[in-house]
Amino acid sequence: MEPLSPDAWSLDPDVVFLNHGSFGACPAPVRQAQDRWRARLEAEPVRFFTRELEPALDAARAQVAAFVGAAPEDFAFVRNATAGCNAVLRSLDLAPGDEIVVTQHGYPAVTHAARHVCERAGARLVTAQVPFPLVGPAAVQSAMRDALSTRTQLVLVDWITSPTALVLPVADIVRECAARGSDVLVDAAHAAGMVDVDCGSLGAAYVTGNLHKWVCAPKGAAFLVVRRDRQAGLQPAVLGHGLASRRAAAGLRSAFHDAFDWCGTDDPTPWLAVPQALEFLGTLLPGGWPALRARNRELALAARRLLGTRLGVEEPAPASMVGCMAAVPLPPGGPPAAPSGPLYVDPLQGPLYDVHRIQVPIVPFPAPPARLVRVSAQAYNGFADYARLADALEATLSR
Repeated sequence: MEPLSPDAWSLDPDVVFLNHGSFGACPAPVRQAQDRWRARLEAEPVRFFTRELEPALDAARAQVAAFVGAAPEDFAFVRNATAGCNAVLRSLDLAPGDEIVVTQHGYPAVTHAARHVCERAGARLVTAQVPFPLVGPAAVQSAMRDALSTRTQLVLVDWITSPTALVLPVADIVRECAARGSDVLVDAAHAAGMVDVDCGSLGAAYVTGNLHKWVCAPKGAAFLVVRRDRQAGLQPAVLGHGLASRRAAAGLRSAFHDAFDWCGTDDPTPWLAVPQALEFLGTLLPGGWPALRARNRELALAARRLLGTRLGVEEPAPASMVGCMAAVPLPPGGPPAAPSGPLYVDPLQGPLYDVHRIQVPIVPFPAPPARLVRVSAQAYNGFADYARLADALEATLSR
């Protein structure tokens, strides 16, 4: 499988980039669209912020909301999925003894925020022990079911897990939690652009996701979709003018949009450029977005098969739980794993990058010395990239 339009990205040609899942990569046509928005803003900042921004935001909102299957009235732009999760978590009215359920596959920054909110309220953070490796989605549902109780106020679950790259059965989890009277916050950081997202049919109380990852929008573009019956009292992590707006009472603009659209002066151009990202990636294959998602998933599965064969390890989850990323357990060997700084950097990444010029994350899971290699598959990747990674891993681990 060959790369699609590799010249559209400005990635270093000397590096095999297999880590789209961490921060994404924004193609040149999208950055050019953002530059045009920035030029318009800087030409007359007062006019732009006071007269032009809201109509432009509403137009972008309508297009992006349609892409994720949400009504524009329920959709707000945020900077990243972490900010979206914080808005929900910090708006909860928890009592001592209440519980928030997470999994050990969750994104650490969001789990830290959930723990902080629980500690301040005297609530409990309950971790559902989702196994890995696992035989199928039923194991996830069973672990989530076992973690629920009559005190569960919120279930925080990843649509696609960051460390293990699993596509979880979020629709089934939402249905079961609703039957038990618990709201669900779906951390869909990786979902938009990787899988078909339909927030309306999902029915979760809250869904937040990044657009800078698999949609390839500029950094600082993400969304929060809130079910209509959960919007009252929900506030962004940064409170601004919208908190005191009278427009909702006059029927001019919703309090939800007033609160989230302007959390202080900032650069709104990442949000405004998302429609260009949707358009550009949707033209890379004749079948549009569905064809691109299918192509990237096929490439991720091929990479997983290759790495498993070359490293002599079993595939840790069924193919049905793989999207455009895949995680493969590493056999013992290589330099000892140890955390370094606020973000984990495994010593194995040094030779992979410095010697073999491959950018790929080595993830400790569930904890060192156990670790995974997680590969991403985006349009600019081809099968030869993963063959090069397999060679590099064999050479490095053998030493």
